[in-house]
Amino acid sequence: MSIKAIVNCRNELGEGPLWNSAEGALYWVDIHKAQIQRYQPKSEQHTVFKMPFKVTALGLRKNGGFVCASEQGFSFWDASTGALKAICHPEQGKQGARFNDGKVDRSGRFWAGSMTAQGASSALYRLDCDLKVTCMAQGITISNGIGWSPDNRRMYYVDSLRYRIYAYHFSPESGEIDKQQIFAQFEAQFGIPDGLTVDSQGFIWCAFYDGWKIVRFNPNGQIDRVIEMPVARPTCPAFGGENLDELYVTSAIDGLTPKELEKQPNAGDLFVLQPGVKGLPEPKFAG
Repeated sequence: MSIKAIVNCRNELGEGPLWNSAEGALYWVDIHKAQIQRYQPKSEQHTVFKMPFKVTALGLRKNGGFVCASEQGFSFWDASTGALKAICHPEQGKQGARFNDGKVDRSGRFWAGSMTAQGASSALYRLDCDLKVTCMAQGITISNGIGWSPDNRRMYYVDSLRYRIYAYHFSPESGEIDKQQIFAQFEAQFGIPDGLTVDSQGFIWCAFYDGWKIVRFNPNGQIDRVIEMPVARPTCPAFGGENLDELYVTSAIDGLTPKELEKQPNAGDLFVLQPGVKGLPEPKFAG
């Protein structure tokens, strides 16, 4: 399979790719550089938006613009004007904490989890359309990838430093989750499970940080396919393109030594590949 580095962005911590079909553009973040980035495939234009703080995840918004998770909690952001509007910060004052990955569900709620440097003191939060925040899971190490099955009845969620993907029963009507089970468990040498996405066939794609790979799982948690990446630290996959048949992958150089970087000259870049399957349209936050 051909894997192409399409933006030589050298992200310190590239994360959260999000396809905006209205623009025909991919958005993602470089967390450590406090940047939001955009790539428009037709023009091959790469735009960098400098932010006043570290933005960690983006979701599309029905009212235009984006809903964001960041080191400052939840906020709205308008790419055309640069305007930021704070919503709330459920972990304000917590030492060393920031938000990490996040995603919008098909009922228009935004989900995002937190992380700290160590320990299992983080949580997963749900931001509802009325901007009410609910804590949905606690005792998390590093909250990471999240996604939903095509029938909208199952939610997948990564707890990175437990090397684990959970599956929950999901209620699209209420936004409640229950019946937690371990969908997939890994050994440390396999890599750290990071961002994920779900394709139109209900298979789960997960990036493995320090694992040099993207892995596709069937709905029973069994490995269906392993795609070897040319970089050690792929961070998150997302479907995009006009037909949602392209898989974009962000990556990171954070913590790699000069010697390690010599062996992976495209570390930190944005990649695209043709996976042979389509993704699902990105929902929009309804608040």
